[in-house]
Amino acid sequence: MMTQATPNASYSVTLRVRIHNKPGKLGEITTAIGKAGGDIEGIDIVSVGKDFLIRDITVNAASESHDKEIVDSLQDIDGVEVVNISDRTFLMHLGGKIEIASKMQLKTRSDLSMAYTPGVARVCEAIAKDPEKVFNLTIKKNMVAVITDGTAVLGLGDIGPAAAMPVMEGKCQLFKEFGGVDAFPICLDTKDPHEIIQTIKHISTVFGGINLEDISAPRCFEIEERLVQELDIPVFHDDQHGTAVVVLAALINALKIVNKRMEDIKVVVNGIGAAGVACSKIVMAAGVKNIIGCDTTGAIYNGRKDNMNWVKDWYARNTNPNDEQGTIHDVIKGADVFFGLSAPGVIDHNDLANMAKEPIVFAMANPTPEIMPEEAAGHVAVMATGRSDYPNQINNVLCFPGIFRGALNCRASRITEGMKLAAAHAIADIIGPEELHPDYIIPSVFDRRVGEAVAHKVEEAAYNDGVARRERATGESHFEASMMVNG
Repeated sequence: MMTQATPNASYSVTLRVRIHNKPGKLGEITTAIGKAGGDIEGIDIVSVGKDFLIRDITVNAASESHDKEIVDSLQDIDGVEVVNISDRTFLMHLGGKIEIASKMQLKTRSDLSMAYTPGVARVCEAIAKDPEKVFNLTIKKNMVAVITDGTAVLGLGDIGPAAAMPVMEGKCQLFKEFGGVDAFPICLDTKDPHEIIQTIKHISTVFGGINLEDISAPRCFEIEERLVQELDIPVFHDDQHGTAVVVLAALINALKIVNKRMEDIKVVVNGIGAAGVACSKIVMAAGVKNIIGCDTTGAIYNGRKDNMNWVKDWYARNTNPNDEQGTIHDVIKGADVFFGLSAPGVIDHNDLANMAKEPIVFAMANPTPEIMPEEAAGHVAVMATGRSDYPNQINNVLCFPGIFRGALNCRASRITEGMKLAAAHAIADIIGPEELHPDYIIPSVFDRRVGEAVAHKVEEAAYNDGVARRERATGESHFEASMMVNG
């Protein structure tokens, strides 16, 4: 059973409509849009003529085809003409979503002589004598590279580096907005892991951290692992670890609701790609002992031969302690928790009925989850998705801005497992015991407490793990100072 998607802003359009100035015409329009399933967000008068009005009507739809249905619903209304249709999402992306801005104005000769030649030469010489000064005297202090090869973009797959650009730009926006971190998108026109690694190493001088994004598995594991070993700045594959951190945060709070412990639960993960593997590893580090992964071939177990690679070989050796076999429908029986990082419609309400008492379901396939919340209602104790139009959105923006903010603040050389666990607990702790609810296990992405809490705990963990290279700050937090200077 597939439930139709809810109208949302990502498919919103503004219809410019010429309306014959007769009573009741606006009512006919709004009724037609409502019958077509559109969600009217706003109605504005643009201009008024002798016998007509021009109005802009902003409508949320569920898909591009739904947009067309809504427009078609107005065509048969006498005295109504749709004169223009603007896709609001495309308008937002015109000319790109980010820009480079100067931090100071250059108004005089003296300004120019300090910012550029001849004064800049003194700064260059200072860095040449003491390379560590590059962190304080250049953008490296607060700059992250957001890097992709365009092979695993959202749920779109291998669409190439140019088509990946809007996502990378958006990621850079989120870094700035929620962590005060400057970020720049870099889309590489190669799929060769060695070329990607070498290119990133060659450009790393400019950046204080590397955020890998939308690189397909299993190549992403090799690329990240080698860069972590060969660079002295944090390298973070957000599709793996960002998702994992937020999933763990949500699980911590969900288990409080059902009164279960990490070490006692059975977890089934569907989709053993970058995110699936990372989610498995982090909940295992948090105490989960019985976890079973499934792919399109079925359960992964020690000794399986079909559809395996070196990552799945590791997974088989380190999970599924009871060697359960079969399809997702077989191994989900008796499970306390389901993580979906795969495809729409993978499970149904019968599978939920076969899970343990008070099951927890995180169905995170986007835009359509493994099971829709409407179908799961009444069968689960806690439900989460990756969507913003349902409660409990598992969204990486809760994690990566704060993680990099904390890492940059203390000049960490890498991001440790301790820093990731600290981030997850920081996110979970935002919701107090009196606020905890099945529909509120994870804070909103707009909760401004999250970035600061994550940055603080990550920075603290970096010092504890011995990867921080800057002396501990006293007084005002690094997060507050960074947001004021860089925000």
